[in-house]
Amino acid sequence: MKVAIDGPAGAGKSTLAKAVAKKLGFVYIDTGAMYRAIGLYMLDRKVELSDETALKAALDDVKLDIAYENDAQQVYLNGENVTGRIRTEAAGDMASKVSTLLPVREKLVMLQQEMAERIDVVMDGRDIGTVVLPNAELKVYFTAGSRVRAERRFKELSEKGITGITVEEIEEEIIARDYRDMHREHSPLKQAEDAILVDSSDLTIEEGVERVIALINERR
Repeated sequence: MKVAIDGPAGAGKSTLAKAVAKKLGFVYIDTGAMYRAIGLYMLDRKVELSDETALKAALDDVKLDIAYENDAQQVYLNGENVTGRIRTEAAGDMASKVSTLLPVREKLVMLQQEMAERIDVVMDGRDIGTVVLPNAELKVYFTAGSRVRAERRFKELSEKGITGITVEEIEEEIIARDYRDMHREHSPLKQAEDAILVDSSDLTIEEGVERVIALINERR
């Protein structure tokens, strides 16, 4: 079974998707980790990203798998467990760069689709229901008001001891990011026509999880 969860930044998609997958025994596909693995691969191979021929040749040799061992996500790159290595700052920087490249996005969409054909998955992002898993049995558009998302983010930062930024500033950043995500050239953020809207503005994460699980059970 394929479950696609899309929505804007800060809505709680990843937290929701991980919790739903854990409760149902599905595999949560961490698309961010996959981009980090591609970034690591390009670093190891010293691929010049501006060389499209070299980039495409390198991508042809990439095989990625995500597995769960002892309740912990493990990322395998061409058979090697690179879970620890993809969390380095260098891998993160490179992931940010490769994620803007169309050949990389196309490769990862293909890999994500292959995974979804083999196992029960929950996947979250900006274009899962519209591009990656257009035939998913359940599509959810998980959102919340910009003010609510800003307040949640402010609380997270405060709990980490990070100060010097206001809720209003965070909300401005969220609104600007929403605009960029919705107007980007490739795979913009939008609600799929057959996606169910779940507004989490007045929901706890537990209530959101139960609502999505109920929707999944209706389709089993």
